[in-house]
Amino acid sequence: MDEREAKKRIGQLREAINRHRYLYHVLDREDISEAALDSLKHELLILERERPDLVTPDSPTQRVGGQPLDRFSKVPHSARMLSLEDIFSEDELEDWERRLVRLTGEPIRDYYVEVKMDGLAVSLVYEDGLLTVGATRGDGNVGEDVTANIRTVEAIPLKLRVPEPKEIVEFVRRHHGRLDEETFRHRIASLDGRIEVRGEVFMPKSSFEDLNRRQERSGQPPFANPRNAAAGSIRQLDPSVVRERRLDFFGYALLGEFGLGTHEQAHDLMRLLGVRTNPLSRRADSLAGVRSFYLEIQKKRERLPYWIDGTVVVVNDDEAFVGLGVVGKAPRGSVAYKFPAEQVTTVVEDIRVQVGRTGAITPVAVMRPVKVAGTTVARATLHNQDEIDRLDVRIGDTVVIEKAGDVIPKVIKVIKEARSGDERRFRLPKACPVCKKSVEREPGGVALYCTNEDCFAQSRERVVHFVAKGGIDADGIGERMVEQFMDQGLIRDAADLFLLRPEDLTELDGFGEKSAENVVAAIRASSRVPLRKFLVALGIRYVGTQIAADLATEFRTLAALRAATEGEVAAVEGVGQVVAESVVGHFRDSRNVDLLDRLLEHLTVQSDPGRKTASGLLSGKSFVLTGTLESMTREQAKERIVALGGRVSGSVSAKTDYVLVGADPGSKIDQARRLGVAILNERDFLTMVNR
Repeated sequence: MDEREAKKRIGQLREAINRHRYLYHVLDREDISEAALDSLKHELLILERERPDLVTPDSPTQRVGGQPLDRFSKVPHSARMLSLEDIFSEDELEDWERRLVRLTGEPIRDYYVEVKMDGLAVSLVYEDGLLTVGATRGDGNVGEDVTANIRTVEAIPLKLRVPEPKEIVEFVRRHHGRLDEETFRHRIASLDGRIEVRGEVFMPKSSFEDLNRRQERSGQPPFANPRNAAAGSIRQLDPSVVRERRLDFFGYALLGEFGLGTHEQAHDLMRLLGVRTNPLSRRADSLAGVRSFYLEIQKKRERLPYWIDGTVVVVNDDEAFVGLGVVGKAPRGSVAYKFPAEQVTTVVEDIRVQVGRTGAITPVAVMRPVKVAGTTVARATLHNQDEIDRLDVRIGDTVVIEKAGDVIPKVIKVIKEARSGDERRFRLPKACPVCKKSVEREPGGVALYCTNEDCFAQSRERVVHFVAKGGIDADGIGERMVEQFMDQGLIRDAADLFLLRPEDLTELDGFGEKSAENVVAAIRASSRVPLRKFLVALGIRYVGTQIAADLATEFRTLAALRAATEGEVAAVEGVGQVVAESVVGHFRDSRNVDLLDRLLEHLTVQSDPGRKTASGLLSGKSFVLTGTLESMTREQAKERIVALGGRVSGSVSAKTDYVLVGADPGSKIDQARRLGVAILNERDFLTMVNR
């Protein structure tokens, strides 16, 4: 076969394989047997081996290739990958709709309902139709580049499909009136430029069962559930391992300008582009339709070939959805309507005490292992002594525990009828169980705290928190390893980690020369860390992922935040006085200052890019919003302010320029009057921004 004939045959084989992939994964049709399809792939592989110059990245043979990686690189998302607010009842569903109606001023009669997959959210970026990047969600702003692993998933197209003319005509006919037809036809003609698909990678039940059988045969522990297995698989450094695990995919969002007007259209278009979406998803014109879908899926749940944990409800109209805005990490226009939490009974065999990084003394129920919501549970937090007393839980009691999805299991009830009389009451100790120093209850609080800042348990937990995924993400360094380092006197805090040498570790149990080098390399590889992650790693009380991001965005550099006053920190949107006191107090504490200075000898804390605001009419002006606006949501008002160069704060201070007041304002209007801050009503505000 000469080069021309080989090129022609390779093209024919690729087209045939891609067509049958589309039929099987997107349209759920099988025109030829799996064996016949394997035969086509084998012929293509042989031809490409003979003609390597004809191999292209989108060839079906290129789903697995290259050497295993040492670690994953980071990928910033073009638009933040959000999470969803969870609701668990019809009452919560109705409350959600009432909030939407209050914000939009009109009834909602257009929803799109989907099955909520129990998998791993990923982003797929296509350039000129070719898959170029596959990334995990990460913290929503930055994920991990898992492109090589994504390419092994047969349901994910390596190249987007250009719809046939008759399919385009049918799409336009079906969605006429809610579609910018000119933009749609122009955009769909070539697929040039950037297109992003977001969706869920998951492990089918059959693949999960096969994987666990292989785990058992090789003497490895089985995976607890398909979600954990899928998440663990997609982060394997060797793509060939990922392919063996036979992951699957459903798309749920499409980013790119196609002239679309609804979420339903995005699902229909993804299918035309060759992206698999869940065929059970559909439009609903009322909450009654949403409930009907929820009950229908709940009945089908056990028979489905994959795990789900509820449904997703989305305001179908794109303009309305965007206008509703975002609260924290969740869009207002969508919720996860979860199935009821699973409940099981077990026995409390002991109650032990844990000491956290802040010194909090937490009682934990050690229970007879029991399976609930897909995981085997042997521990549940009891929070504090007040909660133990409220439940009247005792060692030896039979209890009901509840777990919903990723929510931490909790004891909700004691079955007192099952008591034998041998059960034992429990009281929290008056001294720390680790360092034996006294414990105290905070004024007005319910938790007990160890008073010894040098407590081994606190020190260990602070280091564990520092290196965790949410912190600097030192890959492979966990609690046991940290405890081992501290027991041997190799480290006493996080800064000491960066002084470790491979020869310090080779004498420890479980370490060889290579593993010691890997640990030191992992620590050093984490020495460049974004400001927002560094703030989380420091373990400042009340500062979680979102507040850390808000602080980083506002102050941009660590030096600026360290120099900030309580008032300046409290003025940041979403922060407030209590958090501000904690943040400023942390940076003024001599022990924290010493640790921070030693950390900065080894770490580079990367500045935050800050808000992308244009100079404009409101440049340099600070606004606080309170009450309900009539002509727009508060989120829309914030967007107008930021677009014109202003900034929006969550609390009123002497540095606030204007307080925008709507109906039913809160105490912020009183604060504004006391401080002499200008108060705007909605009409004044609109006059200002429309000048």
